[in-house]
Amino acid sequence: MRDVGGCESIDLVTLLLACHLIATVMMTGLIWFVQVVHYPLFSRVGEDWFVRYEADHTRLTTYVVAPCMFVELITAGLLVFLAPEGIATWLLWTGIALVGVNWFSTAFIQVPCHNKLGAGFDEATWRRLVNTNWIRTFAWSARAVIAVMMVV
Repeated sequence: MRDVGGCESIDLVTLLLACHLIATVMMTGLIWFVQVVHYPLFSRVGEDWFVRYEADHTRLTTYVVAPCMFVELITAGLLVFLAPEGIATWLLWTGIALVGVNWFSTAFIQVPCHNKLGAGFDEATWRRLVNTNWIRTFAWSARAVIAVMMVV
């Protein structure tokens, strides 16, 4: 850090690490809430309201999730590219690999389940959504540990 007019400025790596940690921890908390509370309650919405509920869920969740996922992706990529001194390379590469797991799982498992549920509640699809979401739950949990390790 350098002193600018009596105030310390934050260097790029510190800013990246802070943004990365915040985005990752936010997503970790969110995914645990979704896994333990939100997705299990889908089965209790009822046939008459489910299509509307699913549409609203998908739209509103995107407002929260998309910015965090993009910040996490960009900062993870920049950290790998910059390879900051003092951060083990394996942490950087494991972290970005887990970002890939989360994006892959979201795009190819969870989104298709939500698309199918958008037509109406289907118990098999709902169970697939809940069961496969553990992939993201564990991956984001591991990412949170890695992000904290990078900061420490």
